[in-house]
Amino acid sequence: MDIEVRLDCSGVDWKIVSDTLRDVEMGYHEPSLHRKAFENSYVTVFVYHGNRMIGFGRAISDGAYQAAIYDVAVNPDFQKKGLGSTIIENILARLPQCNIILYASPGKEDFYIKHDFRKMKTGMAHFSNAEKMAEKGFTD
Repeated sequence: MDIEVRLDCSGVDWKIVSDTLRDVEMGYHEPSLHRKAFENSYVTVFVYHGNRMIGFGRAISDGAYQAAIYDVAVNPDFQKKGLGSTIIENILARLPQCNIILYASPGKEDFYIKHDFRKMKTGMAHFSNAEKMAEKGFTD
């Protein structure tokens, strides 16, 4: 498949970001909030097939030794084609000096294990909507 990887937010249709996150059953918000989150991120990756955005991801970081990956998603019509790996590899390449954490959606941990992520024993979270995150399987 012919794809293009873009590393900036220019020309992004933020409604597609919101809709894709909804379609893959991840947390999503109003398009303007996603725009703010991506524009304030240290690394952004967008994958296009022609003029159509079909996947994306981002990382926040101090640029020195810590980072966190968020919002990695691929349009359901384009999943299982290696695009998630392309997104992760592009993010990791821009943070080689960093320890990196992320939330894996329950059931998707094996994808990240293939990219050398390991389950943490001491991870903790303070969620604004703790009940919802427990219902989704993120916390006890």
